[in-house]
Amino acid sequence: MTVYFIGAGPGAADLVTVRGARLLARCGVCLYAGSLVPRELLAECPPDARLVDTATLDLDAITAEFVRAHEAGQDVARLHSGDPSVFSAVAEQMRRLDAAGIPYEVVPGVPAFAAAAAALGRELTVPTVGQTVILTRVAHQATPMPPGEDLATLGRSGALIVLHLAARHAGRVVAELLPHYGADCPAAVVAMASRPDEVVLRGTLADIADRMRAAGIVRTAVILVGRTLAAEQFPDSYLYSVARDRDTCGRTVVSD
Repeated sequence: MTVYFIGAGPGAADLVTVRGARLLARCGVCLYAGSLVPRELLAECPPDARLVDTATLDLDAITAEFVRAHEAGQDVARLHSGDPSVFSAVAEQMRRLDAAGIPYEVVPGVPAFAAAAAALGRELTVPTVGQTVILTRVAHQATPMPPGEDLATLGRSGALIVLHLAARHAGRVVAELLPHYGADCPAAVVAMASRPDEVVLRGTLADIADRMRAAGIVRTAVILVGRTLAAEQFPDSYLYSVARDRDTCGRTVVSD
């Protein structure tokens, strides 16, 4: 018996990985976050699978479901939105499984920031403009941010910032980033990324909060702020440059 933490992707059911879909099709139990995971994905589960919506369950209740499945010898598909490695609350579940001696594996998924970049038609890392992406959130009625990870501190880098769980606090985001990025810095918001009701907003730090307010966006969205969002004049990457030495297999030739 194994618990599989499966990244369900950002919203579109067909963005789950092939591995994730195959595991769903064979697991006798599926625990899923009903408010975030597309219902269409549940159709991949066996007809007789036990489906458990975890939206109203606390950590103890979720752990009890794992233990129940373990005792019955049933594999569990634990569906999380996006990718389990970011803002998924998987770490504390793994800790409980370790204590109970229950094996588990993690199956990556398409993260929300990647779906947002696709919706914007943008590469988030652009030569000479920006090569760093910061994934973060704001602390409000949630676990406090560790020292040094507040927006004012992170903003000093000037790197592209992608904010999860911050749609209700856009005004605060703008206020904390303005001193470092400037009012004219490109900003964007993608809500319900990859879903039929996807909403894409483009603007600057000066107006993005107003645009969000007008569109009524308060949840299930990522906010992106950084110069790469509107970069046009930049040199081609060295990756495909004619000046780059390659051998006959297409590998880079490294010399001293």
